[in-house]
Amino acid sequence: MQDNEPLMRALSKLINLNSPDLVLFVGEALVGNDAVDQLTKFNQKLADLSAVPTARLIDGILLTKFDTIDDKVGAALSMVYISGAPVMFVGCGQSYTDLKKLNVKSIVKTLLK
Repeated sequence: MQDNEPLMRALSKLINLNSPDLVLFVGEALVGNDAVDQLTKFNQKLADLSAVPTARLIDGILLTKFDTIDDKVGAALSMVYISGAPVMFVGCGQSYTDLKKLNVKSIVKTLLK
């Protein structure tokens, strides 16, 4: 809910107070290029609402429903390019064991078809 300022303010405060090891953006792979907009706004809100001079932005991306997008991986590539943060995990099911590391070679192969 990157457009909900009270929620983003609370999230930014949580990040600043707790100093987590990782801040992951969780997005749905099915939304395509809308995910790029969500990520950009999310990161911008974290920067704007930070109480410290050096804002803590996202460290990585987790994309859910990745098993349903077939060869449409352009949005994931754009998200990495725009944010500079890697796709750390992809969701390919409904349980924690269905979180997988992204196979970069497979993605490149898909893009070059």
